[in-house]
Amino acid sequence: MAADSSSLRVVMAQLDFLVGDIAGNTDKIIAAAAEARDQLHADLIVFPELTLTGYPPEDLLLRPGFIRQVEPALQRLAHEIQGIATIVGCPLATPGGLRNAAVALADSQIQATYYKQWLPNYSVFDEKRYFSPGEDPAVVTVVGARVGITICEDVWLPGPVAQAAEAGAQLLVNLNASPYHAGKGGQRLTVLRHRAREGHIPMVYVNLPGGQDELVFDGGSMVVGADGALIQRAPFFATGLYPVDFQISAAGAIPVPASVAEEPGLEEGIYRALTLGVRDYVEKNGFAGVVLGLSGGIDSALTLAIAVDALGPERVEAVLMPSRYTADMSNTDAELEAKALGVSYRIMPIEPAFRTFLDILQPVLAGRAADSAEENLQARCRGVLLMAISNKTGKLVLTTGNKSETAVGYSTLYGDMAGGFAPIKDVLKTMVYRLAAWRNQQSPVIPQRVFDRPPSAELRPDQTDQDSLPPYEVLDAILHGYVEEDRSVEELIEVGFDRVTVERVARLVIVNEYKRRQAAPGVRITPRAFGRDRRYPITSGFRR
Repeated sequence: MAADSSSLRVVMAQLDFLVGDIAGNTDKIIAAAAEARDQLHADLIVFPELTLTGYPPEDLLLRPGFIRQVEPALQRLAHEIQGIATIVGCPLATPGGLRNAAVALADSQIQATYYKQWLPNYSVFDEKRYFSPGEDPAVVTVVGARVGITICEDVWLPGPVAQAAEAGAQLLVNLNASPYHAGKGGQRLTVLRHRAREGHIPMVYVNLPGGQDELVFDGGSMVVGADGALIQRAPFFATGLYPVDFQISAAGAIPVPASVAEEPGLEEGIYRALTLGVRDYVEKNGFAGVVLGLSGGIDSALTLAIAVDALGPERVEAVLMPSRYTADMSNTDAELEAKALGVSYRIMPIEPAFRTFLDILQPVLAGRAADSAEENLQARCRGVLLMAISNKTGKLVLTTGNKSETAVGYSTLYGDMAGGFAPIKDVLKTMVYRLAAWRNQQSPVIPQRVFDRPPSAELRPDQTDQDSLPPYEVLDAILHGYVEEDRSVEELIEVGFDRVTVERVARLVIVNEYKRRQAAPGVRITPRAFGRDRRYPITSGFRR
């Protein structure tokens, strides 16, 4: 190395934090900084966005008592972290309002504070509800290197990166809590390449991993050179401390090439997101494990595999609840799935309960043809059993409904919708099959017959889903356009879909908003999930 140059080691702290646990997050920051200093010999450690509070804290940010915990936590960090510079994210109360901040700590004091300038207020983001924007750059010197600071959205839009470069930054760090959806990794890299070239500055992008309610954060922290080249990338869906080395000279900062983790393919990425979302929801909320109804169909089979891969078979319980309409092959396939995954299971026929309900309801049912009332009673018998098991064992009930069913209301309130978390809530039926096939490639756990036979709720004789719905290939294509792309009925008809089918699907989506409001939260894997992304009124005259 030339005499007029030096080195800088930055650690990307790709760590999972618990929303609301400021004291616990502070402990984790201190421990990580000590490890980065003592074992990785780092000069600087950079944490994700809103590290101290976890992300997203949502309306906790509106509680003055919550915000008052931040300042003492920062002072503790400044006092206890020695021998390494540290950049953490936190909310800060200022005379101009609450700010989304990145605080640089060194030598027992705050060296600089940066306030996020671009506040996203779309999709799952509501930052203008809580924060006031910043205006100024922040640059700190770490062992002779001038390091600019930005936060998340600041690199997605012009301005802050160029501003930091103009203020003398030789490299830029970006604190992130960028939620996953399929294809997001490539979008991030494209944006970083553009900003690095635009500002002629290398960038260290530190992203959060972990699950938080519906959101999953996939990590994939990375380093991009001033020319836009991808120099280093941490693994996706993993936690860890990842060192990055720079050569610093008057000419600037040059990142030293290191390992570049491969971005998972589509099915693998979605599956890992679902698994991580289930694991963190169960762990962070303190459940003993999970329980789910296993029907012998593809949805419950996939949900069972996700649960086992997330938690281990010893923390997963399956319940087979056959009715008078359940085919023998359904029971057989469900048992094969449970045995293949090493899960304990029990068989609890619902016929006695169903018959009792029918007897009780005779004054209402007598003289009327059987319809969805009797069908839904069966689903509700199952919901009661699962919730009772949950109450008695402390296990969380996983619902098994997919996005196609959720969209059009092909589900039963207080029946198959009863539960605490919905792993495949944002997964269209056609993708359910693709994910199940991908999982079977890792090890065969779902019988081939489950893929081959027509899907059925088995709530009446010889029932199939296609008795009530268009073929899933057609339904999912319409839902992708109508729900995920916000295309109108007329636009979908213009591209070739049948008018009657499109109008029917659109009507079902609209009138079933009331069901979705009562559904369990589930992992978001698309840019337009029901819940945080798509908030429609229940009472509405809109029909197109």
